[in-house]
Parts: sequence; C-alpha cells; structure tokens
Amino acid sequence: MNAVTPAATAAPARPVVLGRAALATRVGAAAAAPAPVRIVHLGLGAFHRAHQAWYTAHATDAAGWGIAAFTGRDPHAAEVLAAQDGLYTLVERIDAGDRVEVVTSIVEAHDGADVARLAELVASDQVAIVTLTITEAGYRLRHDGTAELDDPDVAADLARLRAAAGALAGARPRTALGRLLVALDARRASGGAPIAVVSCDNMPDNGERLRRGIRSLAALVSEPLLHWIDGSVSFVSTSVDRITPRLESVDIPAVRAAGWIDVAPVVTEPFRDWVLSGDFPAGRPDWASAGARFVDDIEPWEFRKLWLLNGAHSILAYAGMRRGHATVAQAIADPECRSLVERFHDEAVAVLPVGVEHDDYRAQLIARFSNAAIAHRLDQIAADGADKMRYRIAAVAERSVAAGGSFHASAAALATWIGWVLAGGAAPEARAADVRRAAAASDPVEALVALVSPTLAAHPAFVAAVRERVAAVAVAAADRSTPADPGTLHEPVPS
Repeated sequence: MNAVTPAATAAPARPVVLGRAALATRVGAAAAAPAPVRIVHLGLGAFHRAHQAWYTAHATDAAGWGIAAFTGRDPHAAEVLAAQDGLYTLVERIDAGDRVEVVTSIVEAHDGADVARLAELVASDQVAIVTLTITEAGYRLRHDGTAELDDPDVAADLARLRAAAGALAGARPRTALGRLLVALDARRASGGAPIAVVSCDNMPDNGERLRRGIRSLAALVSEPLLHWIDGSVSFVSTSVDRITPRLESVDIPAVRAAGWIDVAPVVTEPFRDWVLSGDFPAGRPDWASAGARFVDDIEPWEFRKLWLLNGAHSILAYAGMRRGHATVAQAIADPECRSLVERFHDEAVAVLPVGVEHDDYRAQLIARFSNAAIAHRLDQIAADGADKMRYRIAAVAERSVAAGGSFHASAAALATWIGWVLAGGAAPEARAADVRRAAAASDPVEALVALVSPTLAAHPAFVAAVRERVAAVAVAAADRSTPADPGTLHEPVPS
C-alpha cells in the first residue's frame, strides 16, 4: 500500500510543501519512493486521482505499480502535480469532518501534448496498462462507436496521422484517441508485448466502444497497426463510481492541519466502487485487495451505475438549476427534483438485467446525494449534455419503449435538458454547434430528441410526452430569472 494516512505521519508544527523529500522525513525514504511506471493514464483530472490512482495506491502490491499521467488540452494540472513529485492529498469529506491521506501512486505528470513521452512510455514492455478518463465527449464517437470523422479535431488528426506515413509519433495529434493510436503504434514498432487499454468513463460497454473507435481510426491510417491492435490489445470494460466535485479553492483547512501545503488536493466522498471485465495480458495491480471487483459480465453493473447515479445527476442538474439550486445536495432536498429522480429510477430498474440489486443502491444514492459536505455543483454536471443524455437517459427510454413499458418518467428526464437548452442554459458542450442547430430548428423539441436518439425521435408518443413536459416546466419557470443566451454554449477544455 502506497497511500499515507494521517495515522502514519506526525504533522509538523507548521505545514510544509508536499513532495517526496518532505514525505520521506515522516514515513521514511522507502515508503515515499516512486514506484516504477507500469500504468499510463490519459486524462489527469480529479476523478482519476480519487479513483484509479487511489485503488492503485491501496493495492497490496502498490510498490510495483506507478502511474504516468497525461492531461488533455490544459497542462496546468500536470504542472502543479509535477512540482509536488506527483503527490497530492485526498480528502474524504462527510458532515462529521474531513479525513486526509497522501496518495503516492502517480510518479510522472505530463502535458498531454507531450506525445513523444507518451509514445516512449507505452512502447516500453514495463508498461502493462493504459487507462483513460477523458469524459464521454472526449472519445468523439458516432452512435455506432466509430470515430466521428466530421468532428474538426478528429479530421485534423486523421490528416496528420496519414501524412506521417509510418512515423506516427511526429504527427502530434490533439485528440485522446489520436494520441492513443500514436502510442500503440510505438509499442507495435518496438515489438512490444500485448497490453490492456482500460476505459474508465461513463459509457455503456466502454471498452468495446473504445475498441471500435480506435480500430476505425487505425483502419484509415495503417493496416499493419490495425492488425497488431486486433492481436495484441485487450480492451477492458469498467464501471466506476466515486462522486468527486471540482474544487472552488485548494486551501483546505484539514490539509493544512495534516501538515501539508498542497496546491493539487482532491476532495471526494468515502464511497467508491470499481468493477472491471476483460483481460490484462501483461499483468495488473492487485486492485481487488483495495476493493475492486472482476466479473465476466459487466453490463448489469454499468447500467445500474450509469442510469441510477449518472442519470439522476443529470436530472438534478437541469431541473435543479431552473429551480434556483446550485448543488446536488440542494436539488435532492427539493421534493420536485427528488420526485423526478425517483420516478426515473422506477423506469430504469424495470429495464435493468434480471437479478441486479437496486433497492439498497438507490437508498445509498439518495444518502450520497444528500451529503451537503460535498459541494457538487450542478453547473459542472451540466457540461456535455448531448452525449450524457444519450447514455444516461435515452438508453432507458429506448428500452422502455421497446418493451412496451412506461416511458413518461424518461421523457420528463430528457425534457429537463431540452427545456434547459431552450430556456438559454449555458455550459461547456462538445457538440455545441449541433445543439444550437437543433435548438433553432422549426421543431426544436423533436430535433433535440433526435440529437440524442433517432430511435426516440421516430416515436411520436415519446416526442409528444417530452413536448408536453417542456411546455409545463416553461410555464412554471416563467417567473424565474432567464439563464444566459444559448449561443454561449461553448467548446469544453478537458482536463
């Protein structure tokens, strides 16, 4: 185990800057020493540090598994973390107070634009795993899982990769999948051993969708690379769960009380869950010793979490902001918002695979959402609504319609986003141009439904139910302040 808890350290009279040398004075040089890099991660954000990095640090064989993490477009997270030798404090927050630990599993932090270092690391047989937390929108995939070639960044990357003609490392792609393709080609060219690639984002069957996406790019760039991927890359699917809000301030009293000055802390809840399905041909940490589960069929776990937790979060975000709330805890305390969530949950569990436990999980979720100590802001959850609603809400509605069951709660859930967009709601949105185009259509409700699900848009009764709910909420919200102009939807800057 490479995480350092308060009980293992004696806080000095005055806080000191967090780093491995400072940590060594408290826990000894061996405990503070960096582990060898065996995992490469794309998407250095708070969730990765609260989840996969935490599990790696708490594995019984943590001393043998270090992580080299790369940001998306913004290098800031890598810069501040590198200055602390990859160390950061993780704060578990409940109403009763904060618990602080130092997490040591990240040993390198890099700007995502440093594709040369990424390729160098993945080419090494010492590296066994590549993990990703790049958000649903960061994959830039079509509904069928193939690369979205109409996306300007994907098209630009494809042109660069094709022009590189056998020397992909010089292409300097900007998208996560473009960078991953370069890294995998470097491993192929070096004669590297098979490797596992693990998606840790909130998409159903995320490993298979990543496989389709990377294969579709490889097929357009390099036939030898495509064949190597088919024979040497295992795509692992996961379900991940730990509520980790973005921080408003890095000055946390509990961190200072523990004796540290940390400019890159993470605040999260005590609850965590990780379910994985797939092969690790070059090995993996003993994540099971930290509580992870390995299963043959991950679909039930993916759907339970994606629909019940993430779906509820999206409902609370769009309905809550229109009712004047700022955080998840505030929104779930509003009877109207809670009713929307509970009715959607009723429809979602009706289409979950048979035998999946959900009663206790639903009760846990309400308690977790009600944790006022976790200031999980609704405007942060609202980002990239077009992709999120496809996986979190429309997937339930499609199954309910196909089964001949009730779909009105799902229609009301989708209407929270559509009504918010049409009322001028603004948030970072990877598909901002598509959302604006749909909102300006002659029938914007149908166009926005079609944006997340062509199947549902072709179902008149479902569209009518959404339209009715959008109109009812608009009337109820008429006396509330109007959000910003919908034209302020803008491209996100991934972490």
